[in-house]
Amino acid sequence: MGNGGRSGLQQGKGNMDGVAATPTAASASCQYRCIECSQEAKELYRDYNHGVLKITICKSCQKPVDKYIEYDPVIILINAILCKAQAYRHILFNTQINIHGKLCIFCLLCEAYLRWWQLQDSNQNTAPDDLIRYAKEWDFYRMFAIAALEQTAYFTGIFTFLWVERPVTAKKKPNFILLLKALLLSSYGKLLLIPAVIWEHDYTPLCLKLIKVFVLTSNFQAIRVTLNINRKLSFLAMVSGLLLESIMVYFFQSMEWDVGSDYAIYKSQDF
Repeated sequence: MGNGGRSGLQQGKGNMDGVAATPTAASASCQYRCIECSQEAKELYRDYNHGVLKITICKSCQKPVDKYIEYDPVIILINAILCKAQAYRHILFNTQINIHGKLCIFCLLCEAYLRWWQLQDSNQNTAPDDLIRYAKEWDFYRMFAIAALEQTAYFTGIFTFLWVERPVTAKKKPNFILLLKALLLSSYGKLLLIPAVIWEHDYTPLCLKLIKVFVLTSNFQAIRVTLNINRKLSFLAMVSGLLLESIMVYFFQSMEWDVGSDYAIYKSQDF
């Protein structure tokens, strides 16, 4: 392989925060996945003497097991934004990412901030300043808890559907831990909620709806890639999650709790 390929492999090793270096052939105990056909592979590339590297060819599809180990992380991110299955397989199976928890908390904070912002904008309070600050602080905590419960309901609906619909004769049980990590990672689009609110303009409601669609599309692709199932089952699993989440929202509304809205702004005045 030429100098360009070797350079690309070096760039692919741990340039991103929270991402461990791309594993080598020495990790014989690990099982990776071909990004094209999702078949298991023992190694991604073989490191010969004098720095000569050769990408492993998949025995099933006769294509490189993981071409992305030569790519810059920015290119990988762009392909993930485009919801390419190959990029998702590379990130989920062939790298070690340890930012699931931090990303989940940050996404929930973004949702809580949006709901809290809408709540403060709609409320007219004449209480003293100290009471207002105290109430606003607890409103934010409440919005965070509600957002967390709704996301839990969404994930529970997905897992329940997949558990019920799993083939009875399947030899391997679905890896729900890996699926949970995939869903958390694929929800990164929620980070766009904050810029959408900060750069407020007449098209903010449309932007928030597009963010919702993007997050759902990413979740759909994560389910399909992680469990290697067809599009129909992935779609139905996502619908089940949305249904249970809607039930949770209805419950909060029936309790007369002002839960805000994570992806839509209900305001009558212009920005």
